[in-house]
Order: sequence, then C-alpha cells, then structure tokens
Amino acid sequence: MATPRLVIVHRRTELQELLDRHATRGQAEFFLRTRGRSISDVQDRHDRIAAALVTVRAAIPAEWRQAEVERADLSRFLLTPEDVIAVVGQDGLVANTAKYLSGQPVIGIDPEPGANPGILVRHSPEAAAALLGRISEAGAAGLACLDLATVTARLDDGQEISALNEVFIGHASHQSARYQLSTPDGRAERQSSSGLIVSTGTGATGWCASIAGDRGGRSLPAPTDPALAWFVREAWPSPITGASLTEGVLAAGESLRITVASDQLVVFGDGMENDRLTASWGQEITVVLGGRPLRLVA
Repeated sequence: MATPRLVIVHRRTELQELLDRHATRGQAEFFLRTRGRSISDVQDRHDRIAAALVTVRAAIPAEWRQAEVERADLSRFLLTPEDVIAVVGQDGLVANTAKYLSGQPVIGIDPEPGANPGILVRHSPEAAAALLGRISEAGAAGLACLDLATVTARLDDGQEISALNEVFIGHASHQSARYQLSTPDGRAERQSSSGLIVSTGTGATGWCASIAGDRGGRSLPAPTDPALAWFVREAWPSPITGASLTEGVLAAGESLRITVASDQLVVFGDGMENDRLTASWGQEITVVLGGRPLRLVA
C-alpha cells in the first residue's frame, strides 16, 4: 500500500489578493479606507486562516507525504487514489474541490468558526491530528464518511463536468438561451430561458433553495439522496417556445436532455465559470446523477 499523501486545499485570502492588486500594504489600506473598510478586519481573517493552515500542517504524520494546492490551480493538479484531502476554508471550497475527486476522503476544516455554515467544513483545525492519526492506524476505512451525491453533465462528444452543488446550463452572460428540453417521462419542449440548474441535495441549501422558495417551496433531495432537482429559470412563452416544463426531480438512472438551439451554451459546476464546457448548435447535453459521490469525513 502506498504511503498516504495529505493534500491541503486552500484559496488566497482577501489580504493576499489585495496585495497582488495594490502591491503594498499601504496602498491596500488606502483602497479599503476609501470604501469605508478597515484593513484590520482583512488582516484578522488572514491570520485565522494562516493559523489554521499551520495547525493542519503540524498534524501530518511524519511518514506521510504532503502537498498543497490553491483553488485556482485545482484543474491542473494531479490527484492520486491514496490521497487524503484536507480542505481549509469555506463550505464552497469543498464543493469546488469535489469535481476533481474520485473517492478520496475529504476532511473539511473550518478556519473561522461561526463565519461559515459548517455544512461541509465540519472540523476544527485542532481535530485534524486525531483524524489523520486514525487514518494512519486503520486506513481511510476507519473513518465515518458521508457519501454526498454529485451531478454530472455530459456532452455528446464525450466531454463531461461534475459538481457537488449544481450544474448550470445556459448562455455565458445569462442572456436568453434557446434549446429543446427532454424529460425522463418522454415529454419535450423548445424553450427560451435564462438557463437551467440541476442540483444535488447538497446544493439544495443554496442556489436551488432560492429558486424553490420563489416558487412556493418544493420538496428537495437530502445531500445523501440519489436524486437531483432541476429548475428552468425565467422560461419565456412565445409562439415557438414554451414554459410548461420548468422543474422536476431526477432519480438514479434517469436523465435530463438538452439539445442546443443557440450558437453557444456553457455548462459549469458550482460557480466555477472559468472551468466550463461549451456546446454549440445541435449538440446534446445529458445531465445525470454523478457516478462519483463525495466522501466527506463526518
């Protein structure tokens, strides 16, 4: 058995991004002050995240290998089956990481208790030592994990993209998108809308919950349910487009099919618009329950 590797995933803090943009701390402080903000708040958040990273690094067993990757570099980072993933940051960072995984256990670590909902980042930095020690003794099988459903969108040319929360299909600038929608029960409709989303139970607490709430409330899947909820946004009825197929649920084995009737539609997951697929006129997009659930350490 290969020696485990802990891969720490994090993203640049707001302070680091400000320094990238303004070069010096003084310039960053002036920029914030002109907008009624204080650099001390930004510094405090940076310090808490930095301290959490130090704590997690110190918890890595001596015989383990280790690596770190920033959110922006995830698409170019090579993960291996024996990796254990420690995501240090917000809940959304776990979702951003999930699409690149294939069964590796994920430890969500909250560096700012009270600032995050803690749905996916469930552990404190101090808990990392005990969790990693348990893996060293009994392997990843010794951890209690939740298998969270994912969603996969696949183009007819073989390209595909997966997400933990939801996939969006529509125009790149969220303008009117034209396509034909086909549901698992055999119904089909040509539509013009601002796009559609297909959400897992994890995503049902976010964007999907907002749409469902606007429509009077709908029963949505739980995070571990093998089901997806889908919603069409702002479907426009016209002589050639309809608005009768605007929401539904996909069970395991069922698919939603979208045939593109625009020059270009995009498909992306969990808000990562830069990592997207592009489908052109006549191409078919099939959306199904993902085959690789996220193994979240509970």
